[in-house]
Parts: sequence; structure tokens; C-alpha cells
Amino acid sequence: MRTLSQINLKGKKALLRVDFNTPLSPDGYVANDARIQQSLPTIQHILNEGGKLIIMSHLGRPKGKHNPKFSLTPCAKHLSFLLQKEVKLAPDCVGPEVEKLVESMQNGEVVMLENLRFHPGEEDPDAHPEFVKSLAKLGDIYINDAFGTAHRKHASTSDIARFFPNKKGIGFLMEKELTLLSQLLLEPNKPFYAIIGGAKIGSKTGVLKSLLSKVDAIFLGGGLAFTFLKAQGVEIGSSIFDANALEDAKHFIASCQEKKIPLYLPQDILIADKVENNAKTRMVTTDEGIPPGWIGVDIGPKTLTEWAPVIETAQTIFWNGPMGVFEIPNFSNGTRGLTKKLAELSSPIIVGGGDSVAAVKMMNAQKNFSHISTGGGASLEYIERGHLPGIDALEDNFS
Repeated sequence: MRTLSQINLKGKKALLRVDFNTPLSPDGYVANDARIQQSLPTIQHILNEGGKLIIMSHLGRPKGKHNPKFSLTPCAKHLSFLLQKEVKLAPDCVGPEVEKLVESMQNGEVVMLENLRFHPGEEDPDAHPEFVKSLAKLGDIYINDAFGTAHRKHASTSDIARFFPNKKGIGFLMEKELTLLSQLLLEPNKPFYAIIGGAKIGSKTGVLKSLLSKVDAIFLGGGLAFTFLKAQGVEIGSSIFDANALEDAKHFIASCQEKKIPLYLPQDILIADKVENNAKTRMVTTDEGIPPGWIGVDIGPKTLTEWAPVIETAQTIFWNGPMGVFEIPNFSNGTRGLTKKLAELSSPIIVGGGDSVAAVKMMNAQKNFSHISTGGGASLEYIERGHLPGIDALEDNFS
């Protein structure tokens, strides 16, 4: 793949895919500009090199229809403020008006296309091949800097690349993500431990199996841990679990035993009578189980005490997913405690996944981690498969 610094940009229309899927405030402003900030080095480089910058992104899930609620207007205004120069928002992302606007651009100017997902062709390019052709028509060069969407085979992240033979590459953010994830996860320093949490096991079955060939120990928390506990015969009350994944959980436990990979599950659990901050709560051990009608909402202090000395021996750690319903303050102690413990370590720690990243930022601990990935699903799939559709599409035979 070509990197951005290997591409001649002067006078070229650079079609740049970013991930500006940012949270917005109720009054229509960017509430958290982290994703915009992360692509600023790529944006500024293209402009400094005299390129004509055409920015593409999605926002939310408008389901293939134009919806003002999901307009990229706030992102265009915010980027304009950060760059201290005008960022024109196109009326759409394809069509004659957009083509006319792009054709009139001067070197160093910026146009942001309207939300790609206003068109069904973005998420279903096979059924709407004309959409990706119309997008590709707008640029001379294609650059992908959206690692967070690289696991999706969408028009702007994958299919579009074939229209740019020898004229495509990766932005600085994408380059950083791939370099660090490859170094730290595909050939990690040992011992390498994975800490996996979050609500559902379904999306993580594949990566858990893949991790078995890489890790020296696995720690499971959050909602997905209850499927494994139930597979071991532990009573889980009304806690979330995936009945369809019970057999997978049993096989995974057996594989860990066979490969002699320690599997750490919660030893104590904070339970509540409802998932609300004012709920009645109490702590139970895994041995006694969760009574009927009660819900597991966080790992307890005994679990962290047992995990801590093992975690301290790590040379590499990958963490994806919180240990409980951390967005509710009274259920956040387990995730906070884990974040604090990890922040004290000197070994490389990679954090992947929106909720894990949110937990780190909530505690203002970003500087204590080696790498905070911008893509939760993308980082998981990259670990599992070693490649992503959006990355594969950028490979080329250079003349």
C-alpha cells in the first residue's frame, strides 16, 4: 500500500474517506471532536501539499434516506473552525451539483460531501453500482484514513478503490493504526494477555478463537462473561447471556484447558434488581451464583484483586470492552478499577473499542496507554483475520 507521504498531491483532487461519525449535542454541535482531531494531520498534509481536498464520511444510521438530523453540517463547521479556513459542505455526496462544485475547486480548498449513508448504495454497493461510480468520478486520488470503518465492505471504504489503480493509499491515522496493531498484536512481546468485556459474545466469538493462538491468558468480564459462567453451570439470575453461544462458550473453555491457557472469569459480581443507578445492589461470589430476578452489572473487588498480580506480569495487553454497565455510575467501579490498574503498568497496552476508550477518557488516562484504537470492530476483526476489506482494497501493484 502507498502511504500518504508517497503520493504526489499538488493540483490533484484528493478524495479522502474519514470517520467523522461523531456524537452531536442536542443543539446540533459536535460534542466530541476526537475523530476529527485524529484525521487532522492527514487533512493538513493534503492541503499543505497543494491538493484539492474532498472529504467523505458517514454520520449515524439514516438508512439510505436524506435526513437533516444526520447532516454533516456540524462537522463541516467544526472542521472549518479547526483549520481556520472555509470548509464548503456539498448539497449531496453525488450528482451534477456536487460535480460542478468539485470542478470549480482551487488548490488548497476543502469540500465536505454530505452524509454518504443518505444513499442506499453506500452500505449496499453491489445492489447500487452506479453510486460508487459517481463517487469515484469526483477524485483523481483516493485516500482512506477511516480505520474505524475499514472492516466494512461499503462503497466509500472498499469498492471505490478499484477505480484508482496506482492512485490510492492510506492516510496517517490509518498508517499509525496498522503499524501499531501489527507490531503489538500480530507479533506481541510475551506474555501477551487479552482482556475482553462488553455486552455480547456473538460479535466476539471469532476473535476469541483467534486469540487462542496468540495469548498466554484471557480475562473475560462484562455481559459476555455470563454466557461463559452459565456454560460452567453457574446460576446467573436474569443477567444478559446468549443462549445461541452456549456451545461455543463450552468449546472455548475446553480449548483453553487443552492449550493450557489460563481463563480468568469474575470471582465476584455486583448484582442489581434493575439496571438503573438507584437500584438495590449487593455483591455475590460466583460460587454462590446470582439469585433469580437479579442482574449482574459489574465485576467485584475480589475479581480485580485476583487478576491484578497476573496482569502485572504482562509484556503486552489488549483490552476490548468494559467490565460492566459502566455508563451507570454505581456500576462503573469494576471498569474504573481495571483502567486504574492498567494505567499503572509500563508494558504496551492497546485499547480497542468505543466503550473501552470512553472508560479511559472518563478517567483522563489516555496518556498512560500505548495505543487507543479508533476502531473497536475493526481492531477486533484485524486481530481475528489479519486483514480488512478496506485495507485489502488499497493493495496495488505499482508501476
